[in-house]
Amino acid sequence: MNAAVPQAASSGGIPRSITLLALALATFMQVLDTTIANVSIPTIAGNLGVSSDQGTWIITSFAVANGVSVPLTGWLMRRFGVVRTFVISVALFTVASFLCGISTNMTELILFRVLQGGVSGPIIPGSQALLLTLFPENKKGTALAIWSMTTLVAPICGPILGGYISDNYPWGWIFLINLPVGIFSVFVCWRSLPTRDSAAHKLKIDGVGLALLVVWVGSLQVVLDQGKDLDWFNSNVIVGLSIVTVVCLAAWIIWELSEEHPIVDLSLFKYRSFTLGTVALCLAYGLFFGNVVLMPLWLQSNLNYTATWAGIVTAPSGITALLVAPFVGKYIGRFDPRLFATVSFVIFALSYFMRAAYPPDASFWVFAVPTLVQGFAMGTFFIALLTITFDRLPADKLPAASGLNNFLRITASGFATSLTTTFWDRRESLHQTRLVESLTAFSPVFRQGVRNIMSFGLSDRSANAAVLKGVVNQAYLLSALDLFYLFGWTVLLLIPICWIARRPAGGGAVAGGE
Repeated sequence: MNAAVPQAASSGGIPRSITLLALALATFMQVLDTTIANVSIPTIAGNLGVSSDQGTWIITSFAVANGVSVPLTGWLMRRFGVVRTFVISVALFTVASFLCGISTNMTELILFRVLQGGVSGPIIPGSQALLLTLFPENKKGTALAIWSMTTLVAPICGPILGGYISDNYPWGWIFLINLPVGIFSVFVCWRSLPTRDSAAHKLKIDGVGLALLVVWVGSLQVVLDQGKDLDWFNSNVIVGLSIVTVVCLAAWIIWELSEEHPIVDLSLFKYRSFTLGTVALCLAYGLFFGNVVLMPLWLQSNLNYTATWAGIVTAPSGITALLVAPFVGKYIGRFDPRLFATVSFVIFALSYFMRAAYPPDASFWVFAVPTLVQGFAMGTFFIALLTITFDRLPADKLPAASGLNNFLRITASGFATSLTTTFWDRRESLHQTRLVESLTAFSPVFRQGVRNIMSFGLSDRSANAAVLKGVVNQAYLLSALDLFYLFGWTVLLLIPICWIARRPAGGGAVAGGE
């Protein structure tokens, strides 16, 4: 038996606004934690006396545990109630954040990051489902606008905050800043939402489905996070884990489709709009997240930006997204959401093509303007795609649908991160090979370049090294431009998927039944 999600009440005003703020901040806190540690790995690893490669397990451990827990959201909320599951998840996440912040060695930190990722699964789907219940049918777009703003802005703020804290404060504050947010969210939601909680039902635990899920998701996350460092399928570890992933995934799908009380409700894919909307959302979000990872990495590795300034380059997109999202949420119910989705994809493509024209000597503002343009797409994208995805889903399936949708989105971002960084490095090797073909000791261009650099007082050896460093930077630039072109054309190919989906009922409202 599924537990129905409580429908929106008529009460509003300041209490509801505070509740909305608490739900949005919980989402922001959880999404922020997926990116805030990325730019701080060298600092944390150095302080704890380990290598940067070992430090990457700070990210991997969280991702694996979170990847396993997100799909369980639907079952947990049917078993314990939506509000209860959400509040306990936020409370445990806050405790785990505190433990991460006071860790004294890498073993402790990885253990507490596993705990943090494991308990955080229901936060994003739970906040999404609860936001939808706080609004009447004709205001669902507003709820999705609030949710999308926090989900899109947090990955942008993560590198900025992480970089700033790493540069100015002890690294533990990366996790300790969650404490006031978590305490506020738990207090407000527990006081204001109990009457909206869904009924709890004694459900059989799908032990086989859970075990298979843990194995294939865990294996997949390790493959995605460690594949690049281990040279992908040249590594026996990656090959073995890939085989385990495929076999256990196939077994899990077969088992879940035949199980009376599955741990993940795969029957949701019988809804055409859910399937198509999820596919379009995951692919587009993967491209967006790949870009979020690539830009700071490129700016810091090759263009001498600090972690803080690399994060600031992406800030304009968050500003425009915040301005656009409320407008879209207000009007999406009056028009076909597929139009909004199309517009967002076109703007995304425009921003990627603008990046594909970066010159070698691009200034801060040349980097920042495309992110400003991208923000208009971000403020539209999530609202439109989620409106399409959740259209005509029965109300009692919303928590499970939200959990499954978010799990696939997170998995897509993991794929995108690994593929983007791998493609970037390998295309750089190709471009570098082509560039150095003409740079011999007898090349007039090469010798003139060396002489020009030596005129600033450098030795012959230092001048040669400077020229070769310039070649490497140019190769990485060309590789990044290749990626931006690929992103632009790929996102345009997603537009037809939106139009194959059904037009949402009532123009843009999320319907409560089939």
